[in-house]
Amino acid sequence: MRLPDINDLIQDLQLAKQIAIEDRNPNALIMATISQAKLLGLDKPVIRDVNADAVQSISDLMNELADDETTRAVTYESND
Repeated sequence: MRLPDINDLIQDLQLAKQIAIEDRNPNALIMATISQAKLLGLDKPVIRDVNADAVQSISDLMNELADDETTRAVTYESND
């Protein structure tokens, strides 16, 4: 006897979903769908790799904010 592989398990869950639809059993349909997602790894959040070069230091951010406030102050004064 061989162990089922992921394709076998997905097929079994697809059959379970079809039976749930025919029996009008939404809970069973949801559970089969969730089980498929777990088998395929779709239930996990996607973690993006952050490029270290794109990360700014706190001092760079503070300087950028200060420059932005200076620019805004000059713009407001010129509009008066």
